[in-house]
Amino acid sequence: MTEKKKQQDKEAPPVDKEATPPDKDAPTSPENRMPAPWALGMAVLGTLALGVLIGSVTDHYAQNAGFPTVLLESSEPPPEEAAPETAAAEPAEAEASGGESAPVAAPSAVPAETPLVEEPLPESPKPEVPLVEEELPTGLPEVKHVFVVMQKEGSFEAPPATTAKRPSPSRAKRSFPTKAKASAAPAGLIQQGELLTNYYAVTKGALANQIALLSGQGPTPETAANCPNYADVVPGTESAEGQVEGNGCVYPAATETLPGQLAEAGLKWKAYIQGIEGGAAAGQPTACRHPAPGTPDPNLTATPSDAYETWRNPFVYFHSIVDAPECAEANVGLSQLAADLKLKAERFPALAYIAPDEAQLEAVVTEIKKSLAYKDGGMIVVTSAQAPQEGEKPDASGCCIDPDFPNLPDDGGEAPPSGPVRETNGGGRVGLLLLSPYVEPGTTSETYFNHFSLLVTIEELFELERLGYGAEPALTGFDESIFNAAG
Repeated sequence: MTEKKKQQDKEAPPVDKEATPPDKDAPTSPENRMPAPWALGMAVLGTLALGVLIGSVTDHYAQNAGFPTVLLESSEPPPEEAAPETAAAEPAEAEASGGESAPVAAPSAVPAETPLVEEPLPESPKPEVPLVEEELPTGLPEVKHVFVVMQKEGSFEAPPATTAKRPSPSRAKRSFPTKAKASAAPAGLIQQGELLTNYYAVTKGALANQIALLSGQGPTPETAANCPNYADVVPGTESAEGQVEGNGCVYPAATETLPGQLAEAGLKWKAYIQGIEGGAAAGQPTACRHPAPGTPDPNLTATPSDAYETWRNPFVYFHSIVDAPECAEANVGLSQLAADLKLKAERFPALAYIAPDEAQLEAVVTEIKKSLAYKDGGMIVVTSAQAPQEGEKPDASGCCIDPDFPNLPDDGGEAPPSGPVRETNGGGRVGLLLLSPYVEPGTTSETYFNHFSLLVTIEELFELERLGYGAEPALTGFDESIFNAAG
């Protein structure tokens, strides 16, 4: 003991041992009640360690659950901390009152629990939907079956009311007199459909015009003469415009055709040619009939014993068709048409090319109109390969476009300063009769078209690309002004 402590003990008053013992429940002095500083430090450190452990475990489960960590803020203000003066005054007040102060709890290291405000989790981004460009309506009906009825030659004879002046390119419709004549079509047929009065062949030569309709190819000297010698087009190189250059009749296998386009689109085609089956008597094929390569054509003209004329069958002038085994099934005689017209609509070809004699024309069209295929979105086209090029009134006019045919010499003709019609380098005005549930019977159209326009129309109806001269920007196909039936 120190000297100071001994002195205090001597000065202290004597203790009365008989006095009442102290109350065990009486509060002790503040010095004896407060925990030691090192104990407080250990409590704080333990609390902080516990908080870190809980936080790390919570974060681990949150990450494994795939949820983002969300910071929540309390909407209530934090509790106000007591001022230091107030806390220190409490023991003083207790001593002033003669008693000991109430026990003061040690400050907690864990903050008071505040109500959590739930916030919505951020929405996951919606998947981007690719924009689909809406196709504008073209005005074309849903034609499923096209019947092209091709005559040899035919000139369009305008009615007296229009002989004094050239028809304007108006799209107006009007009733047409029965005296009108298009492609040698009977007057009874004309009243059943729509007559396109300004429809032209594109070049000289019936075969050359039919090849133009099937492929967009211009003529060669041989095709313009209906191919007297069945030989390949040589050299057969293709120009930048897609034209096969050279002379000859049979186009290379790489030449694109309308039948080839239809086949690639999963659609069928079939040709019904007058007299093709007559070759059986001479030991020749009765389908896909053509001369031997490099030989003169024995069927350049019809005979009493054989009515077949090869140039009326333009399909056999393309290697892509004639060399394929399907040609024997798709290139048949006219007699097969009657049986095929009895088929269900879905089994009938999308394109039927028919080459009858003029005497059979009305009967053929009548049978087509009775078929299920015609009633299910059918369209019959009656026209001629070309206008007469010899005789009293030869017609070499053309319209719509003036292509520079690379395989023919320039005839020196010039297009008129205005208007779509040129006087030379064409196949003449042949007219076209259109019969369909989508056209109004007994009407006419004065809009200008040609064989390339018909090719474009068929391609647009079946959503195919334009071929050859059909790709000319100035060329138009049939539109809603032609398909004029109400409803």
